[in-house]
Amino acid sequence: MPPGRYLFVSDLHLDGSAPQALQAFLSFLEGEARASQGLFILGDLFESWIGDDDADPARQQVCAALKSLTEAGIACRVQHGNRDFLLGAGFVRRTGCELLPDPHVIQVGRRRVVLSHGDALCTRDVAYQRFRRVVRTPLVQRGWLSLPLAARRGLAASLRRRSRRHTRKLPQDIMDVTPAAVTQLLRRCAADLLVHGHTHRPGVHHLDVDGRACARIVLGDWYEQGSVLELRGDGGHDLRVISWRTQSARDQGRE
Repeated sequence: MPPGRYLFVSDLHLDGSAPQALQAFLSFLEGEARASQGLFILGDLFESWIGDDDADPARQQVCAALKSLTEAGIACRVQHGNRDFLLGAGFVRRTGCELLPDPHVIQVGRRRVVLSHGDALCTRDVAYQRFRRVVRTPLVQRGWLSLPLAARRGLAASLRRRSRRHTRKLPQDIMDVTPAAVTQLLRRCAADLLVHGHTHRPGVHHLDVDGRACARIVLGDWYEQGSVLELRGDGGHDLRVISWRTQSARDQGRE
């Protein structure tokens, strides 16, 4: 990738019920994102995405802001999350963003970086992994998208309630990534850095993979404050939070 600074966010969970997060992200797109070489959104940009035909005002506002960013020449690349895995060609047309597979490998300076939403790495949650495999199949997705919009809204709300009940019952370690899955992904992709979200546990973790010094950077959510990672071509990084009230940034981890 061209040299410069790249920004990474995930787990924004945007919708009309969270106006502070929505406005903070719109300000981020109008400001800091335009001074970057590119923006990566690693899943769960939206609280839900039930199809490209949903004309929800908050979602349309986000799409318009992303279109403005890409038309200004800033590349924006998006991965599916567990809440918005139905982002499709309509979203791409409206925003100018590129949809990336999960996982996806990029080169930033000398660092080979693998990007993932992170939910596929939580392999100890067997019930969720089974559900994930089913809903990601083209046949199931075509069936879902054939339903009336109102029916999809109702079903999506029911699924979110079911998900909350499921996660409340689980021990914290089961909802986190599995170390063996992290090691396997870094090994398979010959990467020295993994960046992911999903767990809402921001931090920087160092590990050894077959004698190689590697790292895992976890992005935070945008429920109460923003979380942004900056990767630079010189190999440095800065993981920081954005305060809603002041739009100021505070470091969570810098190298």
